Amino acid sequence: MLEGPKVSQSELAKRFGVSQPQICRIIKNKERILSEWHHNGDPERKRKREGKDAALEAALLRWVEGARAADLPVSGPLLQLKAKHLAEALGRPDLEPSGGWLAHFGARHNLAFKKPLAEKGDAEQPTAEHWAGVVLPGLLRNYTPSEIYACGETGVLLPASSPGKGESAGDRLTLLLCANADGSEKAPLRVVGESPRPRCLQGVNLGQMPWSYRAGSLAGMTALLFAEWLREFNEGMRRQGKSVLLLLTKHETHPYLQLSNVRMVFIPPATALAQPLDHGIASDLKGHYRRRLLRWLPAERGTGQPTLLDALHMLAQAWGDVRPGLITSCFRAAGLSPDAEALALTLAPGLLSQEQLERRTLMDEELEHDGEPVEADRDEGTAEDEDIGELAAVQPCPSEREVWGSLATLRRYLECRATSPDLFQAFYELEDAVHTVLTS
Repeated sequence: MLEGPKVSQSELAKRFGVSQPQICRIIKNKERILSEWHHNGDPERKRKREGKDAALEAALLRWVEGARAADLPVSGPLLQLKAKHLAEALGRPDLEPSGGWLAHFGARHNLAFKKPLAEKGDAEQPTAEHWAGVVLPGLLRNYTPSEIYACGETGVLLPASSPGKGESAGDRLTLLLCANADGSEKAPLRVVGESPRPRCLQGVNLGQMPWSYRAGSLAGMTALLFAEWLREFNEGMRRQGKSVLLLLTKHETHPYLQLSNVRMVFIPPATALAQPLDHGIASDLKGHYRRRLLRWLPAERGTGQPTLLDALHMLAQAWGDVRPGLITSCFRAAGLSPDAEALALTLAPGLLSQEQLERRTLMDEELEHDGEPVEADRDEGTAEDEDIGELAAVQPCPSEREVWGSLATLRRYLECRATSPDLFQAFYELEDAVHTVLTS
């Protein structure tokens, strides 16, 4: 109508039932209005609704356009994570992008977020056999065993008989495990539980623990938690000056991120390849964890069943107990090591057989259903000297309960004051040495 015969602004205002200043503003901003209308791509849209934080949405929209221009997949969970990072950068750390916020943002900007079937260049291949026989060997040749990592999740249970404060009986924990092909590096455990603020973790210097804890729905891994871990893992590789290959299974909780020092490669689900974790790494960790649970005798320690904090330390110790040789053997058995052909006919030393895996699975189920760990066979240990005739100047030999109490005090001091996670490795070795003395 503005392009037709000349009509006065007053006449247009009367015809459409608006004021003359409104007509004036529309004519003045005609180019911008038409540009935004075409950019939105919805001819039926009559109003341009703005979000509560225009600066955040503008920055996020530029990021989406850049990602799509680079042919990178953009999913809803990934967009929520990026929105949170941008909000923190803009001084809005309290913003939590919800599913409703994402839907309104997409509607305002005519965006649709579909889950990609596969990530280009990595998991998307004509056939699974071609990927396993041609693509994977080509990838592995570009990296040394110390630069090839695999990650995945497994689950464990807290003892189900006497829960501590902040967790309930029989709580499940999800562990995120990551190690390289020669076993020279195991990433610190990432543990996901259901409780967002367990009481037993109050006062603990969480940044200096040999593990990290996060809360997730039903104690399960989520896309946001996994993306957070990926960025931390990439930052660790950047500090080391390493560019690495990260192998993982395709799952909705494993978003694809373009990272500076980590190349993510998804293993197609149809291949005969299995995660190294499934070849014995996760089972070996659970075996060590179960052994440490059985070592926890309430009568001696006087502290009842282990709390979540105790379990986190036991899991970190169990992860440290997994030998590099076993990890290397599991990578070879999974076909995810450059020298995987060396495992052609025989099991490599330290690799768990199928029978051993099944036996450990049954033991895990027994631990889950029994509710209370069974006491391991052991000697009684040295009793406290009760001879009242000894001179008071001679210190009596501490009882086992006193020894464990002293170790618990030392551990609590480290939890509150530690300046490096490495201090806990020395503490774990001391605890193992004390246990050896008490059982000898």
